Amino acid sequence: MLVRAGVLEVAWAWGLRWSEGWCKLGPSLFTLAALTASIAALSWAAQRLPLGTAHAVGTGIGAVGTALVGPFVFGESRHPLR
Repeated sequence: MLVRAGVLEVAWAWGLRWSEGWCKLGPSLFTLAALTASIAALSWAAQRLPLGTAHAVGTGIGAVGTALVGPFVFGESRHPLR
């Protein structure tokens, strides 16, 4: 479930970019759905694991995934100090 929470975090971060500041309805609804599902998955995991562990692992997966989506999907800089 933590992996799912992390992947959904990547999805909603991607959706934020795609929605262009919440100006596009479809991408904005996608972002809200992914955000809600990510929080629900993290909440489920936090009931079974220590909160700090669940949060660190779930958001860590999301952070790494989001850092990879930027350069490979949106063409952002691949420089390590970006």
